[in-house]
Amino acid sequence: MHRGCYFTYMVASRSHTLYIGVTGDLRRRVFQHKWKEHDGFTARYNCDRLVWFERHQDVRIAIAREKELKGWRREKKVALIEAANPAWTDLSRDWYEYEPADYRCALDRIES
Repeated sequence: MHRGCYFTYMVASRSHTLYIGVTGDLRRRVFQHKWKEHDGFTARYNCDRLVWFERHQDVRIAIAREKELKGWRREKKVALIEAANPAWTDLSRDWYEYEPADYRCALDRIES
């Protein structure tokens, strides 16, 4: 039941504000965070960099992992990220043709 491909993930802002979530389509969900398609925490705090994720075959396990991580202290979350991604590099940086920030900068130049 509910088997497939699910992800527990963390996105961060430039100042390292963290958001933890679960999705069945990581590429699409990160795109939504980057383009602020939904009002809420990630849009408000500019959490648009994928810094960590895990893949699960069962949605129940992915949700349980999300709940577990949300219960951790910040230091433990940071240690988990930095064990796999010490520079907090955006793991989705090569997934899209261009980044929203680059697009907005180009639009600003055109409109000036």
